[in-house]
Amino acid sequence: MSFLSYLINGISLGSVYAIIALGYTMVYGIAKMLNFAHGDVIMVGGYAAFTLMISGGAHPLLAVLGAIVVCSVLGILIETIAYRPLLEAASPLAVLITAIGVSYFLQNVVLLIFGSNPKSFPSVVSVPDLKFAGGALIISGETIVTIASCIVIILALTTFISKTKAGQAMLAVSEDKGAAQLMGINVNGTIALTFAIGSGLAAIAGVLLCSSYPSLTAYTGSMPGIKAFVAAVFGGIGSIPGAFLGGILLGVIEILGKAYISTQLADAIVFGVLIIVLLVRPTGLLGRKIREKV
Repeated sequence: MSFLSYLINGISLGSVYAIIALGYTMVYGIAKMLNFAHGDVIMVGGYAAFTLMISGGAHPLLAVLGAIVVCSVLGILIETIAYRPLLEAASPLAVLITAIGVSYFLQNVVLLIFGSNPKSFPSVVSVPDLKFAGGALIISGETIVTIASCIVIILALTTFISKTKAGQAMLAVSEDKGAAQLMGINVNGTIALTFAIGSGLAAIAGVLLCSSYPSLTAYTGSMPGIKAFVAAVFGGIGSIPGAFLGGILLGVIEILGKAYISTQLADAIVFGVLIIVLLVRPTGLLGRKIREKV
């Protein structure tokens, strides 16, 4: 029963990584850039929900919706102010440095507003725990909601991209920005929409993460953001199914590593597995090679 419990907890943690990784993989797939401020958007989402629930007295569901709106608007602002002026002319290194600057900016703004003391985050989940085998196996309500949310998000996002006009525009921009613009697609608007969706998903991930691990600081999103990026690369960055698979596998590896090997070495094991996978398959598990014409 203990192995099954660890496995379920790993899938739950991996579901959070998968939701965060979707933001990385969508932005990279469409804008061909790595938004390393994405982890701090998770943290902003947690603080937005926390403020709405504690100071505003909002219902948890309304607090989650409010956090999604806040992070979506923040994502659009980050793309418009920080990244858009750089995408055409600047080098990838300049974009990367800007992303790191945005990350530190968000962290320090939150430190100025909320201080450095950790906040105790109230769970937004009211689903009762499930007990099996006379209580030998207990699945928490947070775990159930996290896994279910991840599945629903993956299905909804896949349907959105394949069935809607905006989703088809995203696919077109990811293939060829110039050709998409010639076909009348608003490239800048499509990229901004991508940032909005990715940041909204980051808010959901932040709330789910803080509900399961109820401590909120200005650095809450840093390590989950890095691990979610690893998950995106692990599964094949640019691939939505790859982000899902990479996130789940990463969460399971981390929890099993903590349980059976060492809690101190769990992160090293995660990154070690990534290195091995990339040595064997550089494009990730579900990634595909891109041939460039010269």
